Amino acid sequence: MLAAVKSAAVLGVDAFGVTVEVDVARGMPHFTVVGLPMGAVRESRERVATALSFAGFPVPPRRVTVNLAPADVPKNGTAFDLPIALGILASLGIVPADALHDTVVVGELALDGTLRAVRGALPIAAWAAREGQRLILPPPNVAEAAHAADVRLSAPATLAAVVAALAGEAPLPDARAHHVRAARVLEVDDFADVVGQDAAKRALEIAAAGGHNVLLVGPPGAGKTMLARRLPGILPHLDDHEALEVLTVRSVAGLDCSAGAHERPFRAPHHTISTAGLVGGGSPPRPGEITLAHRGVLFLDELLEFPRHTLDALRQPLEDGRVRLSRASGTVTFPARFTLVGAANPCACGRAGEPNASCRCAPLDVARYQARLSGPLVDRLDMHVRVGAVSPRSMSSAACGESSAVIRSRVEAARTRQRERYHATPPPGVACNAQASGRWIDTHGGVDHAARELLVTAAERLEFSARGFFRVLKVARTIADLDGDARVSTAHVAEALRSRPATCDGPFVAPSKSFGATSTA
Repeated sequence: MLAAVKSAAVLGVDAFGVTVEVDVARGMPHFTVVGLPMGAVRESRERVATALSFAGFPVPPRRVTVNLAPADVPKNGTAFDLPIALGILASLGIVPADALHDTVVVGELALDGTLRAVRGALPIAAWAAREGQRLILPPPNVAEAAHAADVRLSAPATLAAVVAALAGEAPLPDARAHHVRAARVLEVDDFADVVGQDAAKRALEIAAAGGHNVLLVGPPGAGKTMLARRLPGILPHLDDHEALEVLTVRSVAGLDCSAGAHERPFRAPHHTISTAGLVGGGSPPRPGEITLAHRGVLFLDELLEFPRHTLDALRQPLEDGRVRLSRASGTVTFPARFTLVGAANPCACGRAGEPNASCRCAPLDVARYQARLSGPLVDRLDMHVRVGAVSPRSMSSAACGESSAVIRSRVEAARTRQRERYHATPPPGVACNAQASGRWIDTHGGVDHAARELLVTAAERLEFSARGFFRVLKVARTIADLDGDARVSTAHVAEALRSRPATCDGPFVAPSKSFGATSTA
C-alpha cells in the first residue's frame, strides 16, 4: 500500500513542501530512501526502524521504499524522521491515511521514539500557515514556531503519542494554546560608563540612527571595542516584520529563538574566521555571520587582522543587503542587511598619528599595514572616526556621560522620522537613511541649496567617488533627523564631512581631519 505524508524543508531561509511517499511491499527485506537524500536523511533508516520498534510497531520484513518529492532537490537534516515513520505506519494500515490530509509533519526521532528539535521550524510554520495546514512538530520547537501567525501547532512528545492521536485514541492538543512566550530583558553595557570619547559616541549615535557603517581607528586601549559593544544599548527595537526576519535566520541557523525577539542582533566574529564563516557557505549552504547580523550590527574587531580577501567578500552584501551563494546543487540567497562597525589600529604598533606617543613603524610599513583594507571597501564605510587615547587624569574623573537610554530616545525619534519619510517610497522595505537611494535623498530629502553646494565643493577638492558623495549626504540627512530638522543645512553637511577622509589620504583619517579625537571626561 502506498502512503503519502506532507512535510517541509528549508532552502536558504524559505521553506518548501516535501511529500514523503512510502511503499511497504512484499520482497526481500530492504529499506531504501530516494529523492536526493544527504547524509542525515540517509541515516534516518536506522533511527526510524529502531524508534518504531520501541513504540511497539516493528517494521515487518518487507521491502520499504521512501521517496522524497520533489526528487530533484537535495534534502538534508533530520526533520523527515517522523513523516517517514508515519508513512510506514500509514502504508501498513496502522494510521488512517485520511488523518494526515491537512497536516504537515516534521521531527527528529530518538531511538526510544522521543521527538527532538529540528532546524528551521519557524519558516516551516510560516509556510504551513500560508498553505492552511496544521503542523505537527517536536515540543522544543513550539516556542519559535509560535512566532508564525495563524498556524495550528501540535507537539506530542513521542512517536507513540502521535500515532495514538492520529488513530483517534487520544486528542491531539493545540500546542499554541498552552505556550507562554518568554519575556527576557537583555543586559547591555551603558554608554555612561565611557569616559570621554564624545566624538566617537556621537558617531555611533549617528550610525544607530541612520544604519551607517563606521570605522573606529585609534591606539590600543583607547576604548574602540568598549564603545562598539555598547552600541546595542542605543539601537532601536525591531518592529514585528523585522523581528520575524531575524528569528527566521536564527531558526535556520539552529540558534535560540525563544526570547529577545525584538532585540537587534550583535555579532562579533574573531579575525581568524573563514570567508565561508563570514558570508555563508558549506554543503548545504548555511548562513554566515553577515546573515546572523541581519537587521543588526556586525562588529569586526582588529579589522586589519582579517584576511583581505575575506573582508572584500563584504563589498557586495553591503550594497545589496543580501548574499547569493551559487553551488553545483543550486543557488541560495540569504538576507544580509546589517550595519558594519570596524575597529582597527592605525599601524602595527598602534601609535601612528598619536600626538603624545611615538610610532616605531616606518612610513612604508604603516602604508602597507593600512593597505590591508581595500579602497572599494573603505568607500563603503560611511564614517571614519579617530578614537584618541584618554589621559590618566580623565580616567580618574568621576564624571559620567549620557546614558544609553537617553541616547536611544533620540535614535528612536530619528528612526520614526525616517519611517514616515520612506513609508510610501519605492522600493519597499526602506527603514533608514542608509538604505535609501542617494539620488532620492538629494531630490526629495530637503537639502538646502547652500548645503548641496558645500558638499559639491568638498567632493571636488577631496576627490570623493559618486558613492562617497551620496554617503556623506545620507549621513547629513541622519544628523538633521537627530536634530529634529526637516531641512539638511550646511552645519549638518559640515559635520558629516568631518568623518569622511579625502580619497588621497587612504583608508584612515588623519588627526587634522578627524571627526574630533577629544578625550575629555
